[in-house]
Amino acid sequence: MHRPTKEQIRALPLFTGISLDNVVVVQDIETAQQAIAELKQSTCLGFDTESKPCFTKGEVNTGPHLVQLSNQSTAFLFPTRFLSIMASLDQILRDPKIKKVGFGLAGDKKILKNKFGINLVNTQDLSVKVKKYSGEKQRIGIRAAVAMLLKQRLSKSAQQSNWSAFPLQEHQLKYAANDAYAALCIELEMNKKKCGITAPC
Repeated sequence: MHRPTKEQIRALPLFTGISLDNVVVVQDIETAQQAIAELKQSTCLGFDTESKPCFTKGEVNTGPHLVQLSNQSTAFLFPTRFLSIMASLDQILRDPKIKKVGFGLAGDKKILKNKFGINLVNTQDLSVKVKKYSGEKQRIGIRAAVAMLLKQRLSKSAQQSNWSAFPLQEHQLKYAANDAYAALCIELEMNKKKCGITAPC
């Protein structure tokens, strides 16, 4: 298995992922409690964060502005502007029984700890796992991993958009949800090939 070129990725069918009907934006305590109750039913979740990009020299990164968690059916988006929901989110992020899978998690761990005092535990950085799985010499990003393992093209068109805005636009919701959902799909696909099952090995 080899890392595809940009041209090869562009030729692949688009990763459709989670529909907007299955994306939940968590804005209040009641919705947060419902989300946490559902997420606790899983032993493995797709995870990601989004931060408003910095374009000016010396500009301070104030992220993360969004935390995403996804099971196999629903993606939950937690805007960090709602501080009341962060304590609920912490229940999942620090739960050692629930594995969180994503790409480039070192940065996520640092900013969550620094800004909210949240310790992200039981994680799997898929950029490293896919690298070992594929035999590549360098870490693999999520777009390349989706192409390699799912034979689809993950859109990154909203990556540089304003994640501190609220409410987010539909294309941002779709992008954010699919970053977490795609990570989970990749984890499950590798486990299926390795172990013959669709659950974390």
